Amino acid sequence: MNGSKRQTRDAIIGAAAKLFYDEGIRKIGVDAIAAEAGVTKRTLYYHFKSKDELVSAYLEDRHEPTLAMLRRTLAGDGDVVGRVRNFFLALHERVRSVEWKGCLFLRAVAEVRSEPGHPALEIASTHKTAVEALFREQLEAEEVPHAALCAQQLLLLYEGALIEVLVRSDPEYAIAAADAAALLVHVSLEGSSDGR
Repeated sequence: MNGSKRQTRDAIIGAAAKLFYDEGIRKIGVDAIAAEAGVTKRTLYYHFKSKDELVSAYLEDRHEPTLAMLRRTLAGDGDVVGRVRNFFLALHERVRSVEWKGCLFLRAVAEVRSEPGHPALEIASTHKTAVEALFREQLEAEEVPHAALCAQQLLLLYEGALIEVLVRSDPEYAIAAADAAALLVHVSLEGSSDGR
């Protein structure tokens, strides 16, 4: 794909990302996306065969940057308990922004859940699996016992915080999750040092 075509494709994905995140996938039509991107509908369909393909491209485009941001947040200074707690405290900071409207992957799943086989479902599942793997890698590196199970539990705390903050419009649920996550890892380490 030459530079001009790549730029046009990226502009369409960028426009879709803004509108999908602000308004929702189902509410936004291709006409609005084309107008936001400054292209014709024909050009949009040249790059994407369908709206669903554009939805998939939008989610795939956000997967790696989101994962990289989470990886940086989790790989900070300090011991593993402190790093895990700081990961959730960073979530607290993000959700306090007026621009935050929820996890884009969870929101996408909520909108297309009734469409089995929609590619967005697989992309979101892949993303959440990768987030769980981030937790597991950090825990295994610190030899936290039962790292795989602990990673699942941390993912549940993370997802629960995302949902509760959105549903209740209360960022403090991220603080509660930070405390629970730190306690979870601390207890797991303490159990190991006690020889249990």
